[in-house]
Amino acid sequence: MDVHIVTPVAGKDYPRNWNEFLDWFSSEDACLSYLEKLRWPQGFVCPSCGVLGEPYRSSRARLMCRSCGYQGSVTAGTIFDKTRTPLRVWLAAAWYATNQKLGVSALGLQRVLGLGSYETAWTMLHRFRRAMVRPDRELLKGEVEVDETYLAISDRDKPISPLKRKSSTSKVLVIIAVEIHQPKGFGRIRLRRIENDSGECVVPFVQANIEPGSRVTTDGSAAYRSLSKLGYDHQREVMLGSEIPAHASMPGVHRVASLVKRWILGTHHGSVQPEHLDAYLDEFVFRFNRRASNSRGMLFYRLMQQAVTTSPVTYRDVIRKPPSPAQSGQDILDINPAN
Repeated sequence: MDVHIVTPVAGKDYPRNWNEFLDWFSSEDACLSYLEKLRWPQGFVCPSCGVLGEPYRSSRARLMCRSCGYQGSVTAGTIFDKTRTPLRVWLAAAWYATNQKLGVSALGLQRVLGLGSYETAWTMLHRFRRAMVRPDRELLKGEVEVDETYLAISDRDKPISPLKRKSSTSKVLVIIAVEIHQPKGFGRIRLRRIENDSGECVVPFVQANIEPGSRVTTDGSAAYRSLSKLGYDHQREVMLGSEIPAHASMPGVHRVASLVKRWILGTHHGSVQPEHLDAYLDEFVFRFNRRASNSRGMLFYRLMQQAVTTSPVTYRDVIRKPPSPAQSGQDILDINPAN
């Protein structure tokens, strides 16, 4: 049985402010100790044989399982695996990123931390975005609105000549799901880039993100026609010819669409490569679903908690072209906002 603290305590499980952060993480050993506690809250568990027990420790901060002889480190198998960047810098980056209400760009992170290259800051943020998701989250439920919107993003990394680069703007289709609270207010959200608005793209998204039996409100598109047969209480809001404006009949998705567009244009200046958009959407979901949190330190804690359980991600992994949106009916994952 997992006896790890369900609700972390400020000042005990995570720093309450920047000064406390500096006191907690003044050395690499302090950072390693913190990450070890997060990764193995009940004590070291061998990644190879699964035996729980205190390992042998060497001066190189390596751990050796007393049972099978496995040798590794606290960061092995995590997003920090084989990093040459000091852990103090990694944790400072996580603190800064989670304490900025609207996030931070790679250029902003590079300047604040004095990193040697833009690529280092960019890769760090993308690794953290991988850690902002988890596979066992609850599906959306209750009353949920679903609709699509286009995001205009610019890609400044396509050279038109060896000496000159030019921005190219493209529109990417994104599907949105928003929990609706009554009498007013919104709950959790999900976002995903899709190839088109056909049933082959939108229905798998609904199935992967919304609990069957929920009331799903969509526009009059025929793409959602099969939802009733799949166990959803499907409510159609036909916009064409209606006297009620779309933002009034489906306020949730229109509000979220407006916010994500503003965030992309504001924090990231609209400069997001289309193939990396899903990672940015993951971050937006992470932040939106924790918008009511009174403690930014809690966001840092949750991100670190996921960072030590997320598989390693290299620069090549980040820049590798992901599956097409048509194959992306899978859920984007986040951490339970209640915690």
